[in-house]
Amino acid sequence: MLILARKQDQSVIIDGRIGVKIVSLDRFQVRLGIDAPKDVPVHREEIQAQIARSERAQGLARGASAS
Repeated sequence: MLILARKQDQSVIIDGRIGVKIVSLDRFQVRLGIDAPKDVPVHREEIQAQIARSERAQGLARGASAS
């Protein structure tokens, strides 16, 4: 894991095409702005976990119906 220090309004560029900007800082919250191409999915971690669970369940259901 790469750990970087950034201040408000500073950015990090990933792979030359994804920008992550610190939009605001609060005491216990950081707001990020993410500029990514349309073909790059961007999800919060908990949403990505839900998507993965749903895809696994769909895969299991397809496997059971194929038998």
